[in-house]
Parts: sequence; structure tokens; C-alpha cells
Amino acid sequence: MTRRYVAFDIETAKDVPGDDFNWKSHRPLGISCIASQSTEDAEPRVWMTRGADNQPAPQMSRDDVAAFVQHLLEASRKGLTPLSWNGLSFDLDVLAEESELVASCRELALAHVDMMFHVVCEKGFPVALRNAASGLGLPGKLAGVEGMDAPSLWAEGRFETVTEYVAQDVRTTLAVALESEQRKSFAWKTRKGSVSSMPLRCGWLSVEEAMKLPLPDTSWMSDPISRSNFTAWL
Repeated sequence: MTRRYVAFDIETAKDVPGDDFNWKSHRPLGISCIASQSTEDAEPRVWMTRGADNQPAPQMSRDDVAAFVQHLLEASRKGLTPLSWNGLSFDLDVLAEESELVASCRELALAHVDMMFHVVCEKGFPVALRNAASGLGLPGKLAGVEGMDAPSLWAEGRFETVTEYVAQDVRTTLAVALESEQRKSFAWKTRKGSVSSMPLRCGWLSVEEAMKLPLPDTSWMSDPISRSNFTAWL
């Protein structure tokens, strides 16, 4: 039976300069909005803080971010598995800081399924969400917007663009998880334009389970990525 999921994704409030998104030196980043969608939801839900005029605030309050973390914890207790794409090293780390619920976010981090981390543990390299969607023949991310654009778009008052972007990311995350489990195989488009695949005989692994996989052969890589890059904050 297919696992029941609740996918989530955050957008940060602070504009980080540069193309490499070296965000840790710029923290705290703040969170402008969050989207989530479970296997029981027809459409994503978008979370944000609103001011007295009912307009979106520049960033979410600590209480509202904490309420979202509690939402994930409650969903977990009801049998839904939190699901992300790179949520281990980014989204949950930022959620821990912004909510001040560090222990809860560490608990969620280990128990949730981070598909990108699973791929890293299995193959030794990360895959972008858009390449995963493309390899599986799924619609993918919102065209014309990049994640690094979201903070400036939010600051300019283009709230609808950012909320649609983050909503589409969780739609895509959930679709990738379910399509891969149905096929019992994950596929992605490579940099060369071909499609590669990875078997998923037992489905997606939680972070805790993926960490127990044998280390992959990365001898062919000039600068292999370490699992500790993802787990250091734990």
C-alpha cells in the first residue's frame, strides 16, 4: 500500500546574494511562507503571517512557524509521513531556528522522508527537483521563477507569484514520491539530457533509514558530497 504523506516546502524572507546560495552565513533568514499538501488534500495549503490590514507580513512570526511545526508533528501522529526535497539540510534547519522548536524539528528531520537525501545516500550525488519531475514525465516546478527570486518577489509585494511557486513545489514533491513508489523506481534527467533511474524496491526511506545505507562508491567524483553536509545541524 502506498504510504500516506504530507509534503512541505518553505520560502525564506531574506534575499541571499550570489548564485551559490551560501545561506548559512546570512542566517537568520526568516520565512515568508510555507506550503504543505498531504495525500488526502486536493490542493496545497499555504501558511503565512498577516498584518492588521490582512496583508501578508514581511515574514512569518515565531508563533505561526511553530504552529506549522506542530501541524507536521500532529500529522505524523495521525500516520502521515512528512515529505520533502532537501528538507533535511535546509527547510527543517530553518524551521528549527525560526520556531525555536529545535528538538521537535530534529525529531521530524530523522523520521521524515527527504527524497534528495535518500538519493545522495544511495548514489552519492544530489538531484534537483525539476530534473526528478522531468525524468518521471511530471509537470514540475512553476515556469519563469527560481527559488532564489522568492525573497525579492515577496518584498515587492508579488505574494501570489511566491505562493503559487511554493504550492507548485509541494505538488511536485508529492507527485514525485507517489509516482516513484508506484513504479518502484526513481528516475531523473541527467545533465547530459538522458534519463537515469534508481530502484525503489522498498519505497522511499526515512532519513534515519537512509543514513544506514552503505556508503556509495564516489571514487569517480572530484569533490564528493558528504552526508554530514546534510546532518551537521542535528
